[in-house]
Amino acid sequence: MLEIKNVTKAFKDKVAVNNVSISIDENQIFGLLGPNGAGKSTLMRLILNIITQDEGKILWEGTPNYNIEAHKLGYLPEMRGLYPTMKVIDHIIFFLQLKGFPFRKAYQTAYEWLEIFELSEWKNKKVKKLSKGMQQKVQLICAFANIPELLILDEPFSGLDPINAQKLEEIIPTLLQKGTKLIILSTHQMEQAEKLCDNIALINDGKIVKQGNIEKLKQEYFDYTY
Repeated sequence: MLEIKNVTKAFKDKVAVNNVSISIDENQIFGLLGPNGAGKSTLMRLILNIITQDEGKILWEGTPNYNIEAHKLGYLPEMRGLYPTMKVIDHIIFFLQLKGFPFRKAYQTAYEWLEIFELSEWKNKKVKKLSKGMQQKVQLICAFANIPELLILDEPFSGLDPINAQKLEEIIPTLLQKGTKLIILSTHQMEQAEKLCDNIALINDGKIVKQGNIEKLKQEYFDYTY
């Protein structure tokens, strides 16, 4: 499904991703674990072709990642990018229309997701009026309301209280049932990866430390946590 072959990316004198190779099958949630600055976000942006690698190849379903159509992708960036003066529902509709949704379908889909995240009463509020946690939920909806084939979530639990974090833990796996083929999420919390991920890669200083089934890695490296 997704093949990352000997990928390297440097920024001036800093090698952010160093000769990384990962092969990830479909129908799973794959975790990228590592401390801040390990290279997780850079690798995610490389997969999405937001930036390009200096060396190596990234293939999605056997073809270069730069051929992936935009409507097949979903992305929650680490640095949030909402329009503060736009109404919540207009914001979601706008992103869905960018993915090819006609207005009526975009409105219906947006409202359905607002209901799921218990934000429907806030639909006509400007984004800047929302709390940080509420804004995070809006950004999450924008990332996966279109049910993308490839979904990448960079620190999706950031800013969420325990109740909403639990809700998100319940929602993410359902996307695989709705049509998403692969979900990649980054976190520095092993507990979150244990709850959601089938397989993981441990990244530090731009390199893959270990990768594989999370239960087997836990047994092999009992106290390896970030």
